Amino acid sequence: MRVVDTSAWIEWLSDSATGNTVGAEAPARENFLVPTIVQLELAKWMQREAPERADDVIAVTRECVVAPLSTEIALRAAELERDHKLPTTDSIIYATAIAYGADLLTCDAHFEGLPNVIYVPKKTP
Repeated sequence: MRVVDTSAWIEWLSDSATGNTVGAEAPARENFLVPTIVQLELAKWMQREAPERADDVIAVTRECVVAPLSTEIALRAAELERDHKLPTTDSIIYATAIAYGADLLTCDAHFEGLPNVIYVPKKTP
């Protein structure tokens, strides 16, 4: 299983140079774990940047394995936020990956070096 962080989704959907690398690391849909908080962030971004495609992108996420925020994940996220100084949303995403035994694909530098993280640095144009 692999969680694709919102930052990686955005790079992928933007068809950026970084997005090409992310796309090569994206799992098959049956191994693609999408936390509900990623759906929220994607919906917000899509409504702002490409509202005509927003429904299609969310439909794709629904074809993957959707992981709701549970009490277990929320409590683990609080620990991760404290221990690694992660923002709340990112700690939820990382806690979801841990709870499902998945790795995390991200373009956010604050995840670099954490266990089970595939960090793809953003390429400058």
